[in-house]
Order: sequence, then structure tokens, then C-alpha cells
Amino acid sequence: MLIRQNSREEPAATASTSRRKKGKTSRNKGRQLEAEIQEVDDADDFHDFLPLCAVVKVFTTHSYPHFSLPWQKRRQIKSSGTGFIIDGQRVLTNAHCVEYGSQVQVKRRGSDTKYAAKVEALGFECDLALLSVEDDFWTGGDGIVKFSKKMPTFGREVCCAGYPIGGETLSVTDGVVSRIEVTSYTNAQAALLGVQIDAAINPGNSGGPAFNTEGLCVGVAFQSMNASEAENIAYIIPVPVVDHFLRDVKTNGSYTGFPRLGISVQGMENTSLRRAHQMDSGAKGVLVRNVLPTGCMRDVLKPTDVVTHIGGESIGNDGTFVWRKHERMAFSWLVSQKFFGDSITISILREGKPMELTAKLEQEHELVPSHLHDREMSTPSYIVIAGLVYTVLTVPYMRSEFGEEWEAEAPVDLVMAVTHREAKTGTEQLVILSHILSHDCTIGYDEMENVLLVSFNGTKVENLQHLLDLTYRSTDEFLRFEFTEKHLVVVEREGILERTRAVCQEHSISSPISTDLRLPGPVEGCGASSLPASSPEES
Repeated sequence: MLIRQNSREEPAATASTSRRKKGKTSRNKGRQLEAEIQEVDDADDFHDFLPLCAVVKVFTTHSYPHFSLPWQKRRQIKSSGTGFIIDGQRVLTNAHCVEYGSQVQVKRRGSDTKYAAKVEALGFECDLALLSVEDDFWTGGDGIVKFSKKMPTFGREVCCAGYPIGGETLSVTDGVVSRIEVTSYTNAQAALLGVQIDAAINPGNSGGPAFNTEGLCVGVAFQSMNASEAENIAYIIPVPVVDHFLRDVKTNGSYTGFPRLGISVQGMENTSLRRAHQMDSGAKGVLVRNVLPTGCMRDVLKPTDVVTHIGGESIGNDGTFVWRKHERMAFSWLVSQKFFGDSITISILREGKPMELTAKLEQEHELVPSHLHDREMSTPSYIVIAGLVYTVLTVPYMRSEFGEEWEAEAPVDLVMAVTHREAKTGTEQLVILSHILSHDCTIGYDEMENVLLVSFNGTKVENLQHLLDLTYRSTDEFLRFEFTEKHLVVVEREGILERTRAVCQEHSISSPISTDLRLPGPVEGCGASSLPASSPEES
């Protein structure tokens, strides 16, 4: 703390006073020298205290799929973010920093050299990615970021390091922990444990570490709230989520995800509701409204069951459990912190009778996928049939067609399909007619686009491969495609392959089907030789 000295001189100036002044001047110079030394020591201590040499800048060239024209990709764009070195010669960063990265590079702090990196694992739900870097990067490098074993508490100071917009050098911002709860990860609309802080996190900060006062990492910066909605609200991915991601990759060789029960629930805070389900005054829990047909609870729970305990933890009427003293957490975290293949015990009330059930956690099938990163190619599937462009309805497709506000801009039936419809089987997909390419055979259908396909020649279409099989094997004179709201498209079967080839050539489409689809075999009367030369081979 600086203490302001009184500089006013006394009127009487004797010799002894002069000597005292000289002595005082010498002492002041000594203090200044000590302060300069202390400043140098403080600077060195600061660099030693935080492992900033392990914080790297990540450069990515993104090649995003073109969901409306799925046979090609969009124009490449470049971005930069932050990552940090962890144990095992690996770099941890955000998934959105390297998604669809055709080229990823990293650069150390204070270096002028970029090194090629490879994405080894990508967890889209938790917004984390693990990178490996070429060998030269590790030559002469030192320092890694170590993780704290404790979750931070309210009011604890945090320091975020990264490379935000506005400069090229490392930036450090300070803040405090203001909230800990299960929150929405905007990257994939997943609900996982998150930590809210008031430190500034701007574009480019993503993937950077957040340190506590001991110099240990307590989280990874990944998102912030829009300034038009609130001020000084940012979020970091806490260590338990990071640890789950790393253990998942180590155990399974790749990222598999965070389990869910696959149920919809309702709070039991209303007294009449509790009495109607034969709950006594001391009983608490949540009411099961729906069980997903492909979820791990499909043969375990039933609608109207009341879940009272999960893994031995009591569930409150508001759907929370006691996490720490004076803190409660959404019960979904009890499930998310486990791994696929683990067993979980659930205590319920069924028609007033207590029961204890056990289930094995399994992956559920999303009818409308929130991303494509679990696919080998991470690109959309498609079929072109005489100018009709079919693809699979996904959340990225909705964003591509209607923007980030697709829930307000897209047709109501598509929004309802994304948000409310459920898969009945593990292979079910929603096939959508994206648009129709102009050709003589598509005259009159030009305005049809973004409509869901229901059936083909009276047979319900289960998925895109099923549609390919049906059309390829059909022997009917006409191919009838029935859509929602009773829209109908009819195409003559005779010469269908030749017309498809002509459309593909006219619109520079290399193949009428995506590489993940397979032709079922030659059609009677028109063999595979009629297909475009670049089509995948028959299986």
C-alpha cells in the first residue's frame, strides 16, 4: 500500500535540519531501490506462480459441410483460440475451436513458430478436444497445467489466461466464482456441470485455463453470455467434466459421451399431485412423464413412476439433490458423471409401493442429431434422385437453412419434429427434401423445399438408406414420394438413372449418393453401368 508523505517544509532551516533532509533523501532512494527489486521479484513470482508457458495459441482452418448442398463444403474460414499443455504431451482445448478443422496448428507463448497438430478426440457435448502435436513442438519445452482436485467455492478468485481478440500476446483476466450449477452447453444443447465467473471471456479465450490462487486449473473457458442480456457472466468447464472426458478417451480409445436416463420428469411440489401418487408426507421425488423408446430406462421405468433416489442420493420435489453444504444440484448430474456400461440404482414409488431398480447405462438414439461428430466422415448423408435432393434432418441442417434463431424462423412442423418427436427404433431418421434442382423432369415442383418425407409408394421411410433401397429396387411405373401436409411428387421410373446422371453433370455433383450409403444391387432392366462413373461400388 502506498502511503502519501507530507512534502511541506518547515520554515526554520538549521544545519541539523539540513543533515536530516540529506539522510531522509538517502533513505528514500533506498526505499525506491527496494521497491524496484520487489517489483522484479513480484514479476518473477507471478510467472512462476501460474504456468503460463503451458498456454498455447491454437490456429484452425475450418472446412464446414454445406448442409444445403451436401456433396460439397463451404468456403474455408480461419479462427484462433487457446489451448494448454497437460500431462502426456497433449494439448487440451475447446471442441468448437477445432471442429471441422482441415488444418490445426499450435504456437507456444513467446515463440514465432507454428506446429502441426492433430485432433485425437473431440467431445462435442462437453465442448472439449484433445490434440497431439508434432515431435519438434516438445523439444526444449517445459511446463504443464495441473488440475485442482477440489471444486472452487463461491467468491474464490480465478484467473483466466488466453489469446482473445484485440492482440497477439497472452492476456490474463481476473474474476471470482459466482455460481455453480448444471447449465446448458450451447455447443450441443447438453446440460452438464458448469461454473459461472465474472472474469472477461471473449472470442479467442475459448479453450484457455482458469487458475485458482494456488496456480492449479479449476476449469476451461468456453462460453459467455451476450452483453445485451447480461454483463460479466462467463462460464468455465469444471474439472469433474474435464476429468470425465479424459478418462473416457483413455478407457475407450475415443470419446463416447455422458450418459442420460432418457426420461422426462415433472416436479412434485404440489400437495395434491403428491397425494394422487400415494406419497406420504415425508416422501420426495419427481414424476416420470415419458420414457424414451431407445433410452436405457425403456424396460425399467414407466410413466407415473415417482423417482425418489438415484444412486442412493435423495431427490427433492424440485428435481435436485444435496451436493454440498447449502448447495443443491440438478439430479441429472448424478447420471452424467457415470460412464456408459456402468450400472445405476434407482428407487421409485410405483402405485405407492417402494421399489429399487437397477439399469445399465446405454447410449440412446437421437431422432434429430445435435451434431455429426460421432460419424466417421462428419459430413451429411444425401441422395439425389432425378433432381430431388434428400438428406437427414439434423440441428446443424436447421442452423444452416434458417440461422441460429431457427426455432423462430423455420416452419412449425420442422421445429416440432426437432424438439418433440422421438425415435422409436435405433435406426430411425427423419428424411427431408432439402430442395429440387431445376431440370426438365422437375418442372412444376420447383417451389417444394424443406418438407419431411413420409412414405415412398405407400411404404413408410425409416431412414435415408431405406429410401435408397426402396427407390433402387422399385419396379413400379411411377415413383411416388409422399410428404407431410399430403404434398406429393411423382417421377417416372423409366430412364430414372439417366435423368439423375444428367442432373448431376449439370450441377457438378460428383456422386448421386453420399459415401456412407450403399447401393443394394443392380435393378432389373437397367444395370449399374447406367450410374454416374463416380458412384460408389455396389456392395
